[in-house]
Amino acid sequence: MGNKIRAAVIGYGNIGRYVIDALENSSDFEIAGIVRRDTTNIPGELQEFNVVSSIVNMEAVDVAILCTPTRSVEQFATDCLALGINTVDSFDIHGQILALRTALDALAKKNNAVSIIASGWDPGSDSVIRTLFEAMAPRGITYTNFGPGMSMGHTVAVKAFPGVKAALSMTIPTGTGVHRRMVYIELQEGYNFQSVAQAIKEDDYFVHDETHVFQVEDVEALKDMGHGVLMERKGVSGKTQNQLFTFDMRINNPALTAQVLVGAARASMKQQPGAYTLIEIPVVDLLPGEKESWIKKLV
Repeated sequence: MGNKIRAAVIGYGNIGRYVIDALENSSDFEIAGIVRRDTTNIPGELQEFNVVSSIVNMEAVDVAILCTPTRSVEQFATDCLALGINTVDSFDIHGQILALRTALDALAKKNNAVSIIASGWDPGSDSVIRTLFEAMAPRGITYTNFGPGMSMGHTVAVKAFPGVKAALSMTIPTGTGVHRRMVYIELQEGYNFQSVAQAIKEDDYFVHDETHVFQVEDVEALKDMGHGVLMERKGVSGKTQNQLFTFDMRINNPALTAQVLVGAARASMKQQPGAYTLIEIPVVDLLPGEKESWIKKLV
């Protein structure tokens, strides 16, 4: 095929590892390199890649896939877009997505670049399904029920709290889009558990849900990357009542996030400069190759 898309992976945690897997299994991409904080101790699986501490030390990058904590996404995206490099991310604080899109849009346009934000599986691919549900039944209610499973965004958020040595945040659906957050932490010496637990419950990630925090000896003994979602919409098509749609999946959380990110990275090469959410991107742009072949196969 023609020139491959050169992708940089920023961050090498759970998502970054799976993004590399997805890129290596996508014939239209090549890995330009990995950006990580520690370049002095490079693990064996990264020895074949160009590992640097900053995107400015990497050449000929088309798109940067941001595998960083949500709260650092805007800064990394800003740095990349200023260099004219496309970005994709899995920013997952739903209430702040529109503000992030607005903040990055002008910068992306100024530097002739594209930023596709909130492009994991929720927000992301689930957002596309919800949009389609709305089009199919314009009046009605959609319930999105997550889990049971580990929420990476919530887990990373808990790890950032002072006093937290290790953490796991589980999402438990209670029905009709209502969730319980079960948070398990290992506490560093010298910190008061009740104070740390209260700070977690008051954070934006948790304040809107029923949240329980537990102190445990070993978080790793509890971890499972499995997750899932059940979306249901009951609504009206035209004047016809009782339309019921269901979308259900059980997944490996970081693997699916990574795959959607790679699709969004591909789609970023086909958009006009600016910032977008996944529902604004033609779904066929997520796929490799010529769109005519997909039209023939899927339509």
